[in-house]
Amino acid sequence: MKPEPIFDVAQLAHVEILTPKPDETLWFFKELLGLEETAREGQSAYLRAYEDFYHHTLKVTESKEPGLGHVAWRTTSQQALDRRVKAIEATGHGKGWTENDLGQGAAYQFATPDGHNMELLWEVEYYKAPDHMKTPLLNRPQKRPTRGVPVRRLDHVNLMAGDLETSSDFMQEQLGFRLRERIQQNDGKNIADWLSVSPLVHEVAMMQDQLAGRGRLHHICYWYGFPQHISDISEILNEHDIKIEAGPGKHGVSQAYFLYVIEPGGNRVELFGDPGYLIFDPDWEPVVWKEEDLEKGIIWYGSQLPRDFFQYGTPNIKKPVVTK
Repeated sequence: MKPEPIFDVAQLAHVEILTPKPDETLWFFKELLGLEETAREGQSAYLRAYEDFYHHTLKVTESKEPGLGHVAWRTTSQQALDRRVKAIEATGHGKGWTENDLGQGAAYQFATPDGHNMELLWEVEYYKAPDHMKTPLLNRPQKRPTRGVPVRRLDHVNLMAGDLETSSDFMQEQLGFRLRERIQQNDGKNIADWLSVSPLVHEVAMMQDQLAGRGRLHHICYWYGFPQHISDISEILNEHDIKIEAGPGKHGVSQAYFLYVIEPGGNRVELFGDPGYLIFDPDWEPVVWKEEDLEKGIIWYGSQLPRDFFQYGTPNIKKPVVTK
C-alpha cells in the first residue's frame, strides 16, 4: 500500500536569486520580461509578473556571485505549516523562524540535504494595483504591461544536486511532493526528477550535478502561455545581446515549449510557452525515461541542448568537485 499522501504544501511562492550585476539583472526582468517592481529593501528588489497575485515572486539580491538565495513554498494553512515544520525539524535540516522579509508573515527556514536554502510560509501579502494599473479583467491583478514581451507568472525552479536521490526523497517524504517524471540510466541510477504538489508536471525539478557541486541553481522559469511569445522575446533578446543558450523548442519530458537564456548576472532563466500537460490522476505512476528514450525525452523538436546545459549552474564551477 502506498503511503498516505501529504497535501500540506500548496505552491511555489517565490524564488530569490543572487546576482553580481543587480542593475543589469533588474533591467532584464523589468524591461524585457515585463516584471513589476513592488519594493526595494537593502540590497534586494522584489518583483512579480502581471498574473502573480502575491507581493512578489522574485527577489533579486546583490551578491559577489550568481546563484540561489532561497526557494519559498506556501502551505495550505497555518496548521499545515506547523505540521511540515515539525517533520523537517525531526530530520535535523531546519534552521529556524524568520519574520524579517517583505510581503509575507513568519517563515520557517531549512535546507535540503544538498544545501538548497528553502522556507515554508503561510501568511502572504497580496498585490494591490494602484489606480493607473487596475484592469477591468477582475480575475487579473493588474493591467498587462507594455514593456518587452511580458511573462505571466512564475512557473518552476530547477535545482542541481550532488546527491539527487537523497534530495528528491526529502522533497517527497517531508514536503509531500509527488514524483511525476524521471530520467533513469540503464544501470538504475536516477539523474533527473520532476516533482509537483499540483496538477503541474513540476514546480521543482532536480537534476544530478555532473560536476558534483552542492546546492546549485540550474534555472528559474516564468510562463508565457502562448508559444508565439517565445519567438517574439527571442528577437528582442538577440537585439539586446542576451545569450540564448537553447531553443525555442519543445521538451518530451513535460511536453512544454522552452527557451533558455542567461540573464546578465549569470543565472539561467527558462521561458515556457505552454504548460505542457496536467496531471489530475491521484494514483499517477511516474513516467520513467530510460537512456534509449532520451533523444525524444529531452528534445521533442528543436535544436539539441549544448553540453554546458548539463554542467553550468550558479554558482559556476569549472571542474568536478573532489571530495575527500
